[in-house]
Amino acid sequence: MANPYDKAHELARVLKESEEFSTLKELHDTVNSDDVAKRMLDNFRKVQIELQQKQMQGEQISEEEIQNAQKQFELVQQHETISKLMEAEQRMSQVIGDINKIITEPLEELYGAEGEGEQQ
Repeated sequence: MANPYDKAHELARVLKESEEFSTLKELHDTVNSDDVAKRMLDNFRKVQIELQQKQMQGEQISEEEIQNAQKQFELVQQHETISKLMEAEQRMSQVIGDINKIITEPLEELYGAEGEGEQQ
């Protein structure tokens, strides 16, 4: 019987060798080596996190905060390397999401089958 932990480590290695990860790492390194780009991205992510925390705590987000976040987003989108990095992050997130869906299929089949039996 295959050891799931061994397969998980193998999957991590394959992900690390993937084109998506290589592109993401290269762009991440490029942004981090550019002080202006790094500061812009850090500021944008700080605003993002602050808004998410407020939202999770059920606090109202002001129109000014929304406009500030939008300005930050537009600013980082205009920076070519940051824009490419954000696209690469989206692609990597999609890969991870797809893998997660595949990995959880057996559980969905198990619990989905039980749920169907109960409804009949």
